[in-house]
Amino acid sequence: MNYNPLVIGNLKARVPIVQGGMGVGISLSRLAAAVAREGGIGVISAAQPGFREEDFYTNTVQANIRALSRFIKEAKAQSNGGIIGVNIMVATNYYDQYVKCCIDSGADLIISGAGLPLDLPKYVGDSDIKIAPIISSLKAAKVILQRWDKKSGKTADMIVIEGPKAGGHLGFKADEAESLDNIDDEIKLIIEYKKEYEDKYNKKIPVIFGGGVYDKNDIEHYLSLGLDGVQMATRFVATEECDADIKFKQAYIKAEKKDIKIVKSPVGMPGRAIFNDYIKKTMTEKQKVYKCYNCLHKCNPATTPYCISYALINAANGDLDNALIFCGENAYKIDKITTVKEIFKELTE
Repeated sequence: MNYNPLVIGNLKARVPIVQGGMGVGISLSRLAAAVAREGGIGVISAAQPGFREEDFYTNTVQANIRALSRFIKEAKAQSNGGIIGVNIMVATNYYDQYVKCCIDSGADLIISGAGLPLDLPKYVGDSDIKIAPIISSLKAAKVILQRWDKKSGKTADMIVIEGPKAGGHLGFKADEAESLDNIDDEIKLIIEYKKEYEDKYNKKIPVIFGGGVYDKNDIEHYLSLGLDGVQMATRFVATEECDADIKFKQAYIKAEKKDIKIVKSPVGMPGRAIFNDYIKKTMTEKQKVYKCYNCLHKCNPATTPYCISYALINAANGDLDNALIFCGENAYKIDKITTVKEIFKELTE
């Protein structure tokens, strides 16, 4: 199957597949570089990337910035000239510092969601780094593109639409994430709307879709709607190159369809995860927060049902009894450990 390349300004990905950013510690330099080597776009998650640094617990922000910089540089060096992006959550404290780190460290692209990245153009300034908001609706597209245009005289270099079947935090209410079936119509409306800004800025703004994209048929379906590419995350977890602990990967392999549920996150958004005893426990009793990482705007350790950093770090380290195991809707389809190269071969041949 010969797909058209994904072109973002002066960047060209031979295969129109963007690997979704997965934190904490699921997509770092190893996975991102492997995807970029195969012609896709590799993405590092900026969610607590320094969790294995020696001073992470005493100097969290600087440990994260140091680690993120190192991962970006490693991924660029190992990508054979490929494209490396970073996913930064808007809900993250010190957001501007993470943006600056991406620019200083040579990342090609910033993808930003978990909130509306209204000030992202201000933080990137005159840098030539590409910026892409993550949205789930035409309404969000209008708010962001109008704000960027009015306040900064800029527009998006790419738009990422995340549908209700995605893993991790979702831009939908819990009932919508279970039942929304008009996403194709919303995609078409967003594609039509962004043409206004393409005309104004005399540039192509590619639009990609993520959320439940698993196989070649899914890719072909979404491209047929007029999209320029797709985002895939869950599919890359059970690979040799994924940065997570082997037990995290095995959780996907063992998962059955009934195990994948919408859970309540301390971030205030619903999320999709593998339901386990830890999450069951958080639903009935507050989990004591022993250490606050000051990582999110709207998290109060006195009232949060559990510390999301603690739960996600445990997941990445393989302590699944005390973990939040984010995943996409199709995680149950994964039945073996494979390689990024094999996945690209399956999706493109």
